[in-house]
Amino acid sequence: MVLSDYSGYTKTFMNSLYNELETALGYRFCDRALLVRALTRLAAAKEDGQGDGNAMDGLATLGDAAIDVVVLEHLIAGGMESKGELSLTKMNMVNMTVLRRLAESFGLHQYVTWGKGEYGQEIWRSGRVLAECMEAVCGAAYLDGGVDAVQKILVHLGFFS
Repeated sequence: MVLSDYSGYTKTFMNSLYNELETALGYRFCDRALLVRALTRLAAAKEDGQGDGNAMDGLATLGDAAIDVVVLEHLIAGGMESKGELSLTKMNMVNMTVLRRLAESFGLHQYVTWGKGEYGQEIWRSGRVLAECMEAVCGAAYLDGGVDAVQKILVHLGFFS
């Protein structure tokens, strides 16, 4: 069930859906509004008459940076010190293909509120869209619980395996 189809469903159903997602992520949000924002595409927010601040875009940018920090901390803790080696390894570990596969591993697209056109076209099946959704979730987690929250999600999803 995609959130785009939720009209008429109760708050209890929505909470159940968010609980399911949090279980998949291995992280419980203290501020669930951040999670809701991370799951709202700009097109859907505009269709609902909400402003840009209620959509995932800014959180995706933040999440991209937070993921980079977590990965770099992991590499340095593992003994990697060379700037060039760190940069190259991080670049190979963190890219849209990897993030998209991570999001696909637990069906992130099911939880996102898509715009009507996006939903009709199943836009999550193309390129970077689903990767950006994963970044937005990590950005929300960063605001909710800091770098530790992002690390917890990545470890739980097997990013470092």
